[in-house]
Parts: sequence; structure tokens; C-alpha cells
Amino acid sequence: MIILPAIDLIDGKAVRLLKGKYEDMTVYSDNPPEIGKDFADCGAEMIHIVDLEGARDGGTPNFDTVVAIKEASGCFCEIGGGIRSMEVVNRYMEAGIDAVILGTAAVENTRFLEDAVGKYGERIVVGVDIKDGRIAIKGWTEKSELEVIPFCQFLQEIGVRRINVTDISKDGAMEGTNHRLYETLSREFGMQIVASGGVSTIDDVKRLSEVGMYGAIIGKAYYTGTIDLKKAIEVAR
Repeated sequence: MIILPAIDLIDGKAVRLLKGKYEDMTVYSDNPPEIGKDFADCGAEMIHIVDLEGARDGGTPNFDTVVAIKEASGCFCEIGGGIRSMEVVNRYMEAGIDAVILGTAAVENTRFLEDAVGKYGERIVVGVDIKDGRIAIKGWTEKSELEVIPFCQFLQEIGVRRINVTDISKDGAMEGTNHRLYETLSREFGMQIVASGGVSTIDDVKRLSEVGMYGAIIGKAYYTGTIDLKKAIEVAR
């Protein structure tokens, strides 16, 4: 299993939200590229980046910071948040970003999703963000009518290779992750599944690896020192 340490961006800073609430934000660093370099020094091969302003409002307000993280770390970098047109997808790809994550656009514009997957294949990742059993959109501020299993079935049918699945109720809460959800998805689907939200102990890492997750995203646990990133990477491998 692969560990993807996370950098969430607002105003060029590395921040964390509690359960997706923008009003409950903690700033951890004014220098996100330096964090990316530390991830690489700890042995990380992939970095998960989210432009939280883009996710909420659209656009790419933290574009330059995302590219700087890629350059400083040398890692495989994926970016999500505000990617709602092929123009933006192309811009990130041309800047050297390795993969883009579609969230709101994957729900609201399936033609765009299909076109992106057709052009870039496995470099298109879909964020499956779950709130009260439904797929959340627009930086988790709204719930769609889509249920999790049918949405994942659709994604698999159109050729999506990887999904990042977040239980929003667990995100940033340091209460452990939703193992039952990931076990269910692992049984149902052949896509690569990355678990996100509440990965807060080495035991979480072990259990997710045991149920066959492709990867796990670690956010707040890194910033608070609850998880030693080097150890987590070793355990996952």
C-alpha cells in the first residue's frame, strides 16, 4: 500500500480543516513546498494536494504553490480542487503535475469526466467524498443526490482506474478511519482505492493495508506528530 501525505492549500498556506468546515481551519505552514520536501525526505513517493479555495469557489488560486511543491519534492503529485474544465486539466498536466482529481465536475459534468479519462487515462483520479451516505461536492459544502455504490459503479464502467474515498465525518477528527466502508468498496470494485479521512494511527495503516487498499492519505496526523510518516510508509510497504 502507498502512503500519500497531504497538503491542503488556502492562500498559499498549508492548512487543515475539521470535517471539511472552512470556519474550523488550522494553519500549519506558510511554506508548503518545504513540507513537500520533508515528505520526500521521509520516503514518500506520492503527494496528495488539495486547493481548498478552488474546491469551494472554482478556479486555481493556488496553482503556483502546487507547481512549487512538485518542483521542491520531486514526488508524484496529484492535485484536486476546482478542476472543472479540460482547460484547467491541461494546464496542470502541462505544468508537470502527474494526476488531477475530479470531484464536483465528476458529479455535475459526466461528459467532461469521460472526455478527461479518454484523454489522460489513469492520470485522472476521482474524489468520492461521502457525507451522510451521499456524494458531497463544492468543497464538501453541498450534498448531491448520488449514493456511493451506484456512483462508484458508474466510475468503473467508464474506465476510471483510481478513486480517493473520503468519509467526511472522519476527516481531521483523529478518531480513526471507516474500515467497514473501505472493506465494502474493496469487495465490490476492481478500481484502485485510496482511503482518506481519519487515518490517525499506525494501526489504521495496517488495517487498511490488510483490506487491500491501494493507498491511504495521511493529513492531520502528520502535522500533529501523531503518526511518524517514515514508520507509516515502512508499515504500508
